[in-house]
Amino acid sequence: MKERNNLYPIFLKAKNLNVLIVGGGNVAEEKLHFLTKSSPDAKVTMVSPMFRQGTIELASKHCVTIVEDVYQEKYLQGRHMVVATTDIPEVNVRVWKDCRAQAKLVNVADNPPYCDFYMGGIVTKGNVKVAISTNGQSPTTAKRLRQFFEEVIPENVDDLVKNLNEYRKTIKGDFEEKVEILNEFTKGLIGKKEVENDQD
Repeated sequence: MKERNNLYPIFLKAKNLNVLIVGGGNVAEEKLHFLTKSSPDAKVTMVSPMFRQGTIELASKHCVTIVEDVYQEKYLQGRHMVVATTDIPEVNVRVWKDCRAQAKLVNVADNPPYCDFYMGGIVTKGNVKVAISTNGQSPTTAKRLRQFFEEVIPENVDDLVKNLNEYRKTIKGDFEEKVEILNEFTKGLIGKKEVENDQD
């Protein structure tokens, strides 16, 4: 049987969540960079005995709290999501076990069996956001796909979204009628044949 990606994609309002990143090295800085690039208003706490200068500078530009300490379970209090990035496997596994016990979403960097979620490639153009997942198999492929979509999605796509939103407000009828009208109106946006049961 052919392998498939069974992950369910969601778009989180990171400003409404409390995120913990355990670690202060290269991987922690990379995770913070991509998180704040996608959600500049994300609320993040980072815990580590040391932090790279680049991490400290990045944190100062966003809603990021730096705590110089070793990981302790108490730092999970009030957190919704946790990312473990240390170079000490025992610490990362401990973070994972503590999160499991408290039903918190956790990602242990570069260790798919210890992940409830992956942080995939993301393309943002105004209100349009495309997230790419390779099911934890190949972050490099996700990166290349991100670069591809950044090139092919037109810069003015946000104008289209805003105009369609205004047009949608003027359409009379129930939900199904509105969806049908908008599906017909936007059919020309893609060169492929229309997909049945397309939803707005």
